Amino acid sequence: MKESDKNIEQLIEKMMADEKLQSPSIDFTSKIMANVQILEEKKLKAYKPLISKPIWILIGLAVVALVIYASFFSVSETDFKIDEVGKLYSDRISTAFSGTHLSKNILYAILIVPIMILVQVGILKNYFDKKYQL
Repeated sequence: MKESDKNIEQLIEKMMADEKLQSPSIDFTSKIMANVQILEEKKLKAYKPLISKPIWILIGLAVVALVIYASFFSVSETDFKIDEVGKLYSDRISTAFSGTHLSKNILYAILIVPIMILVQVGILKNYFDKKYQL
């Protein structure tokens, strides 16, 4: 087996001696960099909002229609007493939570978690604004 390895090495040396060392063209680097630039431009994602303008228009029209409907077709005060509804719900809520006691740690968590979420939303918004900036 060693004899065949020597033959292969001699064959490779002979082939390498016959070949010239090839060098790239003068503008090889600029061509490669131009192709890389084109690929990078294709990778950039354009900013696309979660809710498009037509959907915002539909939401606005729905709100306007709801306000108009409530102002023109509202139930008269004699038929519908808001005080009774409010009292009914406040009584249900107070009886549902009358026997509960929350520790200070839970109260602090209830106060701090929404603040932390708002901070994270702000940080993430800045991050994605920078990421999708053109």
